[in-house]
Formats: sequence, structure tokens, C-alpha cells
Amino acid sequence: MTCFFVMSLLFGLTFGQTASLCAPSEYIIHVEKRECAYCLAINTTICAGFCMTRDSNGKKLLLKSALSQNVCTYKEMLYQTALIPGCPHHTIPYYSYPVAVSCKCGKCNTDYSDCVHEKVRTNYCTKPQKLCNV
Repeated sequence: MTCFFVMSLLFGLTFGQTASLCAPSEYIIHVEKRECAYCLAINTTICAGFCMTRDSNGKKLLLKSALSQNVCTYKEMLYQTALIPGCPHHTIPYYSYPVAVSCKCGKCNTDYSDCVHEKVRTNYCTKPQKLCNV
């Protein structure tokens, strides 16, 4: 029984990432500026899904490298720019946003991701809505 447990543990540590379900997912971003007449609903893709993590309760028994807490994050992304309609001439009517091309399970990079789990915020418009399909 002990041999089976050890082999299962080693297999899980070695091949655990292959069971991850991290992939680009469709998402709608709502963008509005105070000066502009409309809210823009942008169809884009973000990285979302499940990544295998390892319980840190066994940190005294396992190597530090075996205690990963991975998140679903961008492997490859590009930026697109949308024009917010109904903006006066003195306002910059452009909004740039990331588009996930491919995703991976890995450490959260604070250069382009918010790595803090925060309360769920409602993503909505307070102005009339225009849809942008990019």
C-alpha cells in the first residue's frame, strides 16, 4: 500500500499540470469615460480556468519547488485598441485592452496581471451601450 501511495504522489507531482484546464475564454469588458456619451461593450478573451496546485500543509516534508500555487495566466497576448463613441473632441476616445492568445498555468506576473483575489465587482454600463466585436 505504501509503494502505491508513493508512486501516486510522484506521478501527481510530475504530471499534474497536464490535468489543468487553463485556456482563453470569451469575456465582455464594459468601458466608459465620464466625458463620453456611450459605454462600450468589448468582446475579448481572457485566461481563465483551473490550475493544479499543491497543498502547503506538507511543506516540511516536501521540497519548496513541489509546493506550487499556480494561476491561469497569459502565455501569449496582444493588445487591441477600441474607439469609444460619443466622445467630445478634447477627450482621447481610445481604450487599449489585452487579448489572450494562449494561456498557461504559472506564477502570477504583476507586470500585467492583478494577482490579488478581490471581491467580485459587477461589470456593467451606466450609460447607453454600444457593442464592439473585435
